Amino acid sequence: MLTIRTRAAYGAGGAVYAVKEAAYTMFVLLFYTQVLGLNGSLTGAVIAISLVWDALSDPLTGVLSDRLRSRHGRRHPFMVASILPIGLGFLGLFAPPASLAGSQWPLAGWLLFWSLWVRTFVTLFAIPHLALSAEITSDYHERSQVLGARLATLFLFSVLVPALALAVIFPERGGEDGRFDLANYPLYGILCCAVCWLMAAVTTIGTRRYARSSRGEDRLPQRTARLADLWRDLARTLGNGTFRLVLGQEIAIMTAYGTVATLNMLVWTYYWEFSAGEVSLILAVPSLLAVALVLLTLRPLGRRFEKHQLMQLSIIGLILNCLWLYPLRMTGLLPPNGTTVVFVLNFLFMLCFMYCFLLRAIQTHSIVADVTDEHEHDHGLRQEAGFFSAANLVNKFATVFGPLYGGIVLDLVGLQAGMRPGSVPAPVLDGLAWAFGLGTLPGFVIALLLVLRINLGRARVEEIQAALRARSAGP
Repeated sequence: MLTIRTRAAYGAGGAVYAVKEAAYTMFVLLFYTQVLGLNGSLTGAVIAISLVWDALSDPLTGVLSDRLRSRHGRRHPFMVASILPIGLGFLGLFAPPASLAGSQWPLAGWLLFWSLWVRTFVTLFAIPHLALSAEITSDYHERSQVLGARLATLFLFSVLVPALALAVIFPERGGEDGRFDLANYPLYGILCCAVCWLMAAVTTIGTRRYARSSRGEDRLPQRTARLADLWRDLARTLGNGTFRLVLGQEIAIMTAYGTVATLNMLVWTYYWEFSAGEVSLILAVPSLLAVALVLLTLRPLGRRFEKHQLMQLSIIGLILNCLWLYPLRMTGLLPPNGTTVVFVLNFLFMLCFMYCFLLRAIQTHSIVADVTDEHEHDHGLRQEAGFFSAANLVNKFATVFGPLYGGIVLDLVGLQAGMRPGSVPAPVLDGLAWAFGLGTLPGFVIALLLVLRINLGRARVEEIQAALRARSAGP
């Protein structure tokens, strides 16, 4: 039985991915467009290019990790090698030379270089770390708990780091909103660097004993990782029907999430006119409550419902959550911005979104871990990293839509550099709201239709694992 210490140590690694996601969803678009003056469409295109590379590098990293042979296991060598470069990447991303401010192509080149750097080394850490979860335990419920620890950490740090930054680094000073002060962003880069170094070290050291006891490692064939072999291994993962449905819903969900992530800071800042301190609160507190609620309800819900059923319920929750707050504002049924009612309703909106999204994500990753067992049972080959990296591949390709869409939206609605909250024309604000809604709801609906077809339940997983144990024991 896994200890709380083991789950916590493994979960700490989720912070690395969280810091990267928070940086791009909360600050990069705002920083490069509204502070540095980079064109919105160009910014979105650069971020999208880095996401395409990010997506393509995931399966290659995954298969390389599956095939690695070393006395330190298959996962840890990649994790250790990536720690230092990850931190350095954030320092470069948020500290461009002052001379580049207001330029276009040179600034775009700087953003592209450091985006490629950050995403490459985060991938080299995150994919092996994800695959490690399937090696730490094969128990049906423990897998959900291990991945729940990772995702809880991921969600916590994806909101706590930017919330801390908004409260400490970006507060209003001398009547000037700190989010529009160029000098504050290198400090945010330092914060990202420090958090990544600390949490990556904690998870790498805390899980080191699994480096030599990776389940099934001695059964894997000793092969050289040629490029053709890598893509063949990836293609083999797509032969699983359950996995294809999981990938389909992930594409739909993350397309919608990409829109939310890209536009959230801009919508909070301009549409709802929240200060940096208010954004900090609306990020941190609902997210903390959502994580706590998920951790409290995960076990009892897991006993009552199958994993795919929990996915269905959580996506229904996301759909329903899209249908009330913004329609109320657009129909004039809410009081003016700056009132307690508006803040509380946004608080509730965020709480519902975070709870449903986190619950869905845990079940998704747990089902992928179960699929690795099904794949080994059917093909005699264990490809944990291959499955997780394939999932990340489609995940990231889906999120390419977000920055492309968001950058184009900024140009189309006319949100220009130098505009400040409270002085933006109403048509621009309405355009932001419509873009936010149209970019989210369709993806959630499509995801639900796909999840309704998934049926890999507890009984089938336990049957497969029993067969694998019998096969391993031999005649």
